[in-house]
Amino acid sequence: MITGEMKNKVDSIWDTIWTGGITSPVTVLEQITYLMFMKLLDDNQLKAEANASLLGVPLKNKVFQDGTCVISENPRVETEYKNLRWNIFHNFEPGEMLTNIQTYVFPFIKTIGDGKDTAFSRYMKDTVFLIPTAKVLAKVVDGIDAMDMNNKDIMGDVYEYLLGKIAAAGENGQFRTPRHIINMMVELMQPTLKDSILDPAMGSAGFLLSSAAYISEHQKKELMKTENMRYFKSGLFSGFDTDQSMLRIGAMNMMTHGIDNPFIEYRDSLSDQNPDKEKYSLILANPPFKGSLDYDTVSADLLKVCKTKKTELLFLTLFLRMLKIGGRCACIVPDGVLFGSSTAHKAIRKELVDGNRLEAVISMPSGVFKPYAGVSTAILIFTKTGH
Repeated sequence: MITGEMKNKVDSIWDTIWTGGITSPVTVLEQITYLMFMKLLDDNQLKAEANASLLGVPLKNKVFQDGTCVISENPRVETEYKNLRWNIFHNFEPGEMLTNIQTYVFPFIKTIGDGKDTAFSRYMKDTVFLIPTAKVLAKVVDGIDAMDMNNKDIMGDVYEYLLGKIAAAGENGQFRTPRHIINMMVELMQPTLKDSILDPAMGSAGFLLSSAAYISEHQKKELMKTENMRYFKSGLFSGFDTDQSMLRIGAMNMMTHGIDNPFIEYRDSLSDQNPDKEKYSLILANPPFKGSLDYDTVSADLLKVCKTKKTELLFLTLFLRMLKIGGRCACIVPDGVLFGSSTAHKAIRKELVDGNRLEAVISMPSGVFKPYAGVSTAILIFTKTGH
């Protein structure tokens, strides 16, 4: 949780954009994210440059090269790479800074990824920079400069707080899982580089990022191997969502934490659009559990196991289908899953207890997810044994 001074700084940035004429909470979040992303890209390179200088070696794989950057060929648009860097353009006059970001910086960040079809490039294609005036931009840039963005824990808290503002506004049904709960679930599951990790209702990618942080901390030596680092950046993490804004934010979030190309995809996990079976060794999720779906929108093989319209039961059935034999899952469910008396409730419990290995039920207090939901919840931890 962020409190006091930092909360006031974030509120001030939000209010500046809001009063500047952007009144959709998701759009406000996206615009703040784009600017934070611009700063983080430059901050990361400044750190890498300082380390390379200390070691007396040239810096490879720079986002901001030396010399001229061609933004587009037709029409020809070009600028010096240095003008794309936050530490340079944040000193520009407000009008010049707005023009520079609109014309050069924002089009440039949409092209990051060496022309590869990455999660980031896919979801940045249709984005628009909407900060309306130079005055609003200057205030927001000053606000971001005042935040300590080198502390990843603080940045996680800031992001969590911003997501909370969307949820509080009731927009898009967004739902934030408190980070201490995410971290606890990840620590219980102890992910490794041997896993293939999925969140099929990923939102802003909190479970994936926490897993990445856990692996970075506990497998430092293993990550020094080129092959392992390649897998960490592209292949280890997968996430699905049906909200383009969250996919975009999740992809940016992952990229700023060094995961260049996770498999992040627009996909309705419960539908036929999702064919995955026995593919993942670890699933971490807080799937939507207020929903009720029509049968014709749900994958037929899920309904065979558990004929229900309730999303929380369908997601449990899905996790069992998507896990490899021996694969593990930690997920959040409403208490109804534990105590519901319908045929579908009994069927999924029987499947978990008799057909697989249910290892833990961790009951949580009813206020954990307020203000989004007051329902009592639990964490289920199980392993797929398939018999």
